Amino acid sequence: MPSQAPHLGDVLADIIREIDGPAGKLEILIEKPPGDPRAAVVFAHPLPTHGGTMHTKVVFQGAKALARIGCAVLRFNFRGVGRSAGAWDEGRGELDDYRAALTFMAGQYPGTELWAAGMSFGSYVALTVGAEDDRVCALIGIAPPVDRYDFAAVKSSAKPKFLIHGNADELISLKAVREFYAQLADPKELIEIDRANHLFEGQVGEVGEAIEDLLVDFTCRTQ
Repeated sequence: MPSQAPHLGDVLADIIREIDGPAGKLEILIEKPPGDPRAAVVFAHPLPTHGGTMHTKVVFQGAKALARIGCAVLRFNFRGVGRSAGAWDEGRGELDDYRAALTFMAGQYPGTELWAAGMSFGSYVALTVGAEDDRVCALIGIAPPVDRYDFAAVKSSAKPKFLIHGNADELISLKAVREFYAQLADPKELIEIDRANHLFEGQVGEVGEAIEDLLVDFTCRTQ
């Protein structure tokens, strides 16, 4: 007897999941590569109070790009966004949300490199938590709001750091990002995307290409 095609509800249940967070359930999506992942990545979204979600175009395309180069990628909604429980906590609780997502991915992929990634506000969260968490070995920041949050932990980190920024960003100037980048310890890389604004409108595909260029051959292993 031929097997039945999966019911739409079953498919959606497999795609959209929830994990335990400090304020209740966190809504997540996981992108998986075709084979065994070479890294597990947690990707944080932009500021919830300005419409940021895990479906923000750069987050969506960034996760797809990482999956194309062999990474398993978790993106999630911060507390109070989408189906995630809780309410906006001025960045404090959002740091804890990210830690919970990291712990989940570390448990799902033991022994696999763990990378921290985020866009805008999410890059502040990801880079800060990632710099402080010994399980994380690489930091990826897109349009980091370096003049709006305290990135002290990132500045003092010796972990590899990869930044992507639009040179026409109307919220966070390229000058500020270059000054921040100059303060970072090696190893580090910065890609500037010509004519791109803060949301990379019309140029989201270039962010995916930049991620692939930066990380296609990268590994945290030194030997």
